[in-house]
Parts: sequence; structure tokens; C-alpha cells
Amino acid sequence: MAQVFSESANTLARLALGGLVVGAIVLGGVGSAFYWSPITTQVGINKAQPVPFSHHRHVTGNGLDCRYCHTSVENSKHAGIPPTETCMTCHSQILTDQPMFAPVHESWKSGEAMEWTKVYDLPDFTYFDHSVHVAKGVGCTTCHGDIGEMRLTRKANTLFMSWCLQCHRHPEKFIRPKEEVFNPDWTPPSDQIAQGLELVENYHVNVGQLDNCSICHR
Repeated sequence: MAQVFSESANTLARLALGGLVVGAIVLGGVGSAFYWSPITTQVGINKAQPVPFSHHRHVTGNGLDCRYCHTSVENSKHAGIPPTETCMTCHSQILTDQPMFAPVHESWKSGEAMEWTKVYDLPDFTYFDHSVHVAKGVGCTTCHGDIGEMRLTRKANTLFMSWCLQCHRHPEKFIRPKEEVFNPDWTPPSDQIAQGLELVENYHVNVGQLDNCSICHR
């Protein structure tokens, strides 16, 4: 019987298979890069807001405590978006003639809440409670990044499940004294792990259950 394939067919087959493998690796790399890119995670992207609110000005510049605006963060599931009344406690007297504050004054006069764009928006299938994390010594900057230096608020972390599990599996690496939770300038001590393990015990953090699916998916 005559030979069906030429001698070069084996070489072509090897090249084709090699191309498929290389293509799969490249495609996987591109997919991974896209998955972790700001396009998908929204990390580091400033979103348009009705007023260009600066945490840097209010926190670092004026020394405002997080709880002055986010009044429910210690006892509620949600940190809470400040009502216009909170803004007006200062801006009824300060910078009243600045055009950028016009939406605040319009909201105050009309009684209609301002429509802020969410920076952190968890999916509906994820349960999260701010008050629990605050009570267990998780600081604002642990999740929100160096918020006191942000002139425009942006997302600092992905909030992907793998990111959350880093803390849920090893809370001693992230937990801090409760009195430092709202301190944007707090830095971990050299003995963070030893101190963290002590705080985990003192704050009754149930480490063995923190990576249970039902903790966040109810």
C-alpha cells in the first residue's frame, strides 16, 4: 500500500501540537491577566461622583474620624453613606460659594439624597457585616487601603474570595487593637504575629470556623 502521509507529516503534527500547547498557555496567561486587571477588579480606578469628595482633605487634612461621617459602622452591617445633613454641618459655613459644592446645597434644599456611586459593591450572594469586623479589631485601612491619602476614593483591594480568605485563615496577621481600628496611620508592630495571636484569643475570634462557607454565603 502506498504511503498516505509524507515524511514531513510527523514534523507538521509535532509543530501543530506544540502550537496548541503554546497557544493554550498564552491564552491562559492573557485570561489571568485580564481577570486580575483593573478592568475586572476596578482596583485603583476613580469613579465619577456628584462631588469630588477627598478623604485626604477630611481625614488627613482636617483630622476627621471615620465615624463622624460613617456613623453606623460600629453597630450596623453597613458603614452607611453620610446624609447631606452631615456634609452641611460644615459646609453651611465653609466654602459655601464653591461651584463644586452646588449638588450638596441642592440636595439640602430639595430634601433629596445625593446619588453617590458605589466604590465597593459586593455581590448579593455574599454576606458582609462591618460591625463584626470592627468589633474583632479589623482596621479600616486593612480593607480600604490608605484611605486617608486618597484625594478621590478608589477601590484598594479586589474583595475576591481568595483575598478575604487570607485574613479569615490567618487573622493574627491582620488584627489590631480595637482602639486602633479607626486610626489611618496605624502600622503593624514588629511582633505583629505574637500580638495578633493574643488579640485573636482576647477578642474570641473563632478561627476554626472563619473559612466555613456559611460565614459569608448564607
